[in-house]
Amino acid sequence: MLDLVGLRRSFGETVALDGLSFTVPDGVVFGLLGPNGSGKTTAMRAILGLVSLDGGSISWDGRPIGFEDRRRIGYLPEERGLYPAMRVADQLRYLARLHGMTKAEATGAAKSWLVRLGIEDRGNSRVDHLSLGNQQRVQLAATLIFDPEILVLDEPFSGLDPGGVDEVTEILLEYASAGKTVLLSSHQLDLVEDVCQSAVIVSAGKAVALGEVDALTGAGRRRLAVRVRGDFDGKWTKDLAGVRISENAGGTLRLVLEAGTDPGAVLNAALAAGPVEHFALERRRMSEVFREAVAASPGAPAEP
Repeated sequence: MLDLVGLRRSFGETVALDGLSFTVPDGVVFGLLGPNGSGKTTAMRAILGLVSLDGGSISWDGRPIGFEDRRRIGYLPEERGLYPAMRVADQLRYLARLHGMTKAEATGAAKSWLVRLGIEDRGNSRVDHLSLGNQQRVQLAATLIFDPEILVLDEPFSGLDPGGVDEVTEILLEYASAGKTVLLSSHQLDLVEDVCQSAVIVSAGKAVALGEVDALTGAGRRRLAVRVRGDFDGKWTKDLAGVRISENAGGTLRLVLEAGTDPGAVLNAALAAGPVEHFALERRRMSEVFREAVAASPGAPAEP
């Protein structure tokens, strides 16, 4: 379990962390979400000891996190952290050896991760000759090669195609199922909804929403998804009180209902407008949770 308590850090007059607190339990994939400049990367770097703190504490399993603990962290930065002119397999073996693996162990682990991430044929390629997606796969292999106890991943899905996203998602869930600590940051909020079990939303260096993803998406005003055949603009909703269109996906409307609004009245209005092809109660999306939490935070930007 990774505990961040009251983290504070300023860079001159810029406050990056303003009393940030949250706990990452073992055995779950935990999302660290927030707009650009909200303090996410600073918090991650503080866990690694790459940024000093003005106040607060970071502990793992009930003790202050130290050098030996940090050697057990697999860290994936958002920026490329690879040697561009070095061949892929050589680089992975080198990084594995730095973590104390024998030559044979490093060679075996490098081969295993290249196969697992679908780039076994690129072991002899220079990193800078790879596509951005394959560079991200190599960076993930470098993060995972020594079987870390804690994963701290800044935008792990960046540059990946849908197949790569599925592969990485499977790996993260395996790590969590093994009882390890998995913390990731991502702007792909609806993907986070599928991958993470819990999350914190940070704005202006503070936690503005925190909890299990199911609880965060299940709270708030009720949502309806409605599609009326032949009505692509949602004109039938214009005279409905207490109803707001939050999204129109090709004629399927996502409606936000004010407190006290009867879904039955919405259904009757839709039926009066034409054949109803779809009508369902829905939960909030993480993107909606994010926007609402950030918008309610004083002095914070309203968009991710």
